[in-house]
Amino acid sequence: MIKQQFEISAGYKKWTNILLGVGGLALVLGIIFLGMSKDEVEQTRFWASLLQNSVFFLLVVNASMFFICATTLAHGGWQMAFRRVPEAISSLVPVFGILAMLVFVGIIFGHRHDIYHWLDKEHVEHDPILKGKSGFLNPTFFMVWSIVAIGLWSFVGAKMRKLSSDADTKMDGEQGAKYIVKNTAWGAAFLVIFGLTVGSTIPWLWLMSIDPHWYSTMYSWYTFISSFVAGMSLVVLFVVFLKNHDYLEYVTEEHLHDLGKFMFAFSVFWTYLWYSQFMLIWYANIPEETVYFKPRMQGVYRGIFFLNLIVNFAVPFLLLMRRGSKRNYTTLTFLAILIILGHWIDFYQMVMPGTMNEHYSLGWFEFGILVLYAGLIMHFVGKGLSKKPLVALHHPFIKESTIHHT
Repeated sequence: MIKQQFEISAGYKKWTNILLGVGGLALVLGIIFLGMSKDEVEQTRFWASLLQNSVFFLLVVNASMFFICATTLAHGGWQMAFRRVPEAISSLVPVFGILAMLVFVGIIFGHRHDIYHWLDKEHVEHDPILKGKSGFLNPTFFMVWSIVAIGLWSFVGAKMRKLSSDADTKMDGEQGAKYIVKNTAWGAAFLVIFGLTVGSTIPWLWLMSIDPHWYSTMYSWYTFISSFVAGMSLVVLFVVFLKNHDYLEYVTEEHLHDLGKFMFAFSVFWTYLWYSQFMLIWYANIPEETVYFKPRMQGVYRGIFFLNLIVNFAVPFLLLMRRGSKRNYTTLTFLAILIILGHWIDFYQMVMPGTMNEHYSLGWFEFGILVLYAGLIMHFVGKGLSKKPLVALHHPFIKESTIHHT
């Protein structure tokens, strides 16, 4: 029997609590043994790991709303069969936004120039490059623009979810037409905001400024695609989970096939951007450009560097080429988990070489915070899914989704 409303089972609660407990313990121990340590390296590890996880998971859950708005703008009705899943995931943006802001406050007002070198005013005064960027790389602009970006994502995302709830009540043809126009307008507004933040300024501030002497014009798109393909993989995980528990009656193999196409296509696109960024710098061999890749390719992060390519390109590319693999629940689940972990590693190598330098560390604390965020995702997504029907039966495009085929 197909169930219309998600009910949080005892097993779901159990695993959520286990993840939250393990992650919470790792955070507490991290505060005691790393954050409060007298060893500067351990303190750097603490803040760098929190930065990596908070930024990665915030961008991943925000990618769900990007998917909703992009398909809404394209009048893609096929996603209506499972739209409530990315909606529930996107409801985490305010939560993860607050967590990210707490990390930023600790770094900025704690004057952690081991994370962001441009926080050292004396160093900036004697560094012409950092002095030239000081109009952009300064605590005031960083905090204000971060608050504005997260606030806008949260506000417009909440508006899109509210509009979705309106489709739970019947509407006639005229009301449906007005609804589509309103939904499309808010979706377009989100995409503009997204382009001005995730598509440009936010990755520069939060991540690229860790290596402030280096820059890449493709960096923001690279970061966006990394978080987007991880976000789509998270959607796939929950869609498969719900289908396995007799939910989402209108989702068929055709919908999963298209979600698998997204995972495949954007894994390839991520590789294209990675190669475009790397190849130009490698070929030119200019010291001020190669300074970013040298510690990642030749130092203690060499293994992570090549693992990144294998996990995020080679494996998804080879396994998702077949039509059948994009329709197989087990294969999609395995690859979704792999891709999320792979791009978590990608963000790890964006953050750690510029903060930890040769003090490589990938252990209990890094994975503990990963587990904590996994628990938070399970808790809030489960809560979000249980609040309203899993399908908006009166949405004007619901029929298109029920007859969808590839």
